[in-house]
Formats: sequence, structure tokens, C-alpha cells
Amino acid sequence: MTKPNAKNERIKRDYVLYLEEAKRRDPTTVDRVLKSIARFEESTCRRDFKSFHRKQAVAFKQRLSQALNARTGERLSKATVHSILRDLHAFFFWLAHLPGYKSHVAYADADYFNLSDKDVAIANARREKRVPTLSQVELALAAMPAETPLERRNRAVFAYAVVTGARVAALASFRLGDVNMEGGFVDQDARHVKTKFSKTFRTFLMPVSDPAMTIARDWHAEMSADVSRGPQDPLFPATEMGLNKDGIFAPQGLGRDAWTTSGPIRDIFKTAFAAAGLPYFNPHSTRDMLVRHIMTLDVPVETLKAWSQNLGHQGLLTTLTSYGAVALPRQAELVKKGLPRQHEEDELKPDPALVAAFAEALRQTGRNS
Repeated sequence: MTKPNAKNERIKRDYVLYLEEAKRRDPTTVDRVLKSIARFEESTCRRDFKSFHRKQAVAFKQRLSQALNARTGERLSKATVHSILRDLHAFFFWLAHLPGYKSHVAYADADYFNLSDKDVAIANARREKRVPTLSQVELALAAMPAETPLERRNRAVFAYAVVTGARVAALASFRLGDVNMEGGFVDQDARHVKTKFSKTFRTFLMPVSDPAMTIARDWHAEMSADVSRGPQDPLFPATEMGLNKDGIFAPQGLGRDAWTTSGPIRDIFKTAFAAAGLPYFNPHSTRDMLVRHIMTLDVPVETLKAWSQNLGHQGLLTTLTSYGAVALPRQAELVKKGLPRQHEEDELKPDPALVAAFAEALRQTGRNS
């Protein structure tokens, strides 16, 4: 393994500062970018970025097309390749304006990291998501044990995902004081809750599942009754590890700190669905489930907008386009049902409020694009 190039490391530190402070990228994004740059450096034996030539980009693309996923052993997906090359395009485009680099790297050189239009289309293609039904979610929830505090915590995490639709990072960072059971809401305060784009918003508990709502209430009551815990303590404390009677590290109960990663929550979902004899659905899929559920109900547009805000979306169009895809079986059912007969058309006219909402959403999209 070649040693790190000191000059490259210095300029990468500058780029990290640029991404964090100027572009306001989150740490996860910055880490991904650094990994993409490291891949390229490995392909050039860590040569100085000043010696960059477009042939290096072409050769790297060829190697990347043959690279294997370390976890699956299969070729990298087009989406992964596209993401890596996009990171490198942005990095070298940024390099091209810097003193000491602009005489070596041209802005146009960055374009050699682009994929073909065909491969970009494949990378960006939307494929049907695997989304559980509400019945499947409740079946998994019912299969979860609840004898110990750790088991009740795990079950509560699952329940809160169902009634709040919170993202996994937000769930892991909820505090006891964020939950107001009397008012029926959770305040997702970005000062400590890890929300997307650091948004602060209030999520009202969604009455989609009586079992999930009961579990959420019972867990909050159990944690609130613990006099050693206060509003600033995590709603879902991490597992405390210690030596058991055999001198082996094992779970000892609930700790004092929150989870630092979302891994434990994903493991909880895997275990829950497996116990119910169901395929794995990741925690994020509960958001899709909630949107698909509300779309099957005869609700006014104001209710749809309220659910959209509950998920932290600024516009209803985001909710419907990102989470509201009609599942293929339902799509087939609706299409095969046929069009309404002439005398039914008056009864099936579009809701004027819904039409107005879509028009406004489209105007906002045009302004933000």
C-alpha cells in the first residue's frame, strides 16, 4: 500500500472545509466524498493531483466498471458508480480554480468523469420500492417480545417509527422531553434531533395503528416513571454492556447515553420482521407505508398536506413524488378497472382544492429548480 501524498492530504483538508462551511454538506456526505477521492488516488498510486490527466479519469472509469462490491461480491451498481464519479467531477472542477492547480487542471478535465447518457439514465432510474403494508407492520410488532426493558425499548422504537414516520437518525436521537403525550406530538428539534437538512418541526402521532400507539404511550410512561431519568435523557437509551457472572461482556440493561449510529435500529427491524416470518423492510420504509396508507383513504387535500408537514416535507409534491408511488399491483388494479362511464364523470370531477395545491407545488418547483 502506497503512503499518503502529503500535498494531496493538505488540499483535501481544504476541500473538506469548503464542503462543510461553504456548501453546508453534512458529515455523512463529506465522508462519502472522501472515500470517492481515496478510490481515485488508489488507482493512480496517490500521485499528486497536479499531475492529473484526463487519461487517468478514463482509466479510473474503466476500473470502476469492473470493481466489485465488498459486501455482495457483485459489480458496483450504476447508481454507485455514478455517485463516485459525480463526487470526483465536483472535486476536480473545484481544483481547477485554485492557484497552483489551475495551470495543471482545466475545468473541462472534470467532464471526463462523466458517465454516458445511457448509464446515467440507468443509474437514475426509479425502481419500485419494497414497502410493507400496515398489516405486515402490525404483525411484526406483535411478534416482538416485551419481557425485559431492552425488549420493550426495541418494540417501542418500532412503534415510534410507525406513529411518527421519523427517519432512523431522528429516532435514535429523540429525547424523553421531545415527546408530549398529552398533546400527542413529538418535537423534532434540530438542535439535538438529527433531522434531514437540520429542519425543526413538530410531528403529531399518526393514528394508523392502535397497537403501535399503545406501545408508544406505554414506553413514554415507563421511561418518565424512572426517577433517575429526565427530559434531556434519550427516549431510547443504548444498551449498557458489562461482564456477566461468567466474565463475558453481555447486555446489562438500559444505559444512560443515546445510540451514536442507526445500526441498532436497523437490526431491530431485521429481527422483528424475521420473527414474523416476513422479508426485511428497512426503517425508512415505514414512511412510504404511511403515505401509501393515507392515499388509499378518501381524505381532503388539507389532510394530505397535514400528513406531508408531519413527515417534515415543505411541499405536498415532495410527499407524493418521493413516497406516494402507487404499488404495481394497485396500479394494475386501477388501470384494469377502466375509465368512468359518461354519466359518472360529474361525480368524479377533480377536487378544485387538490388541483390548486398541485399548481402551487409545481410553481414552487419551478422557482427552486
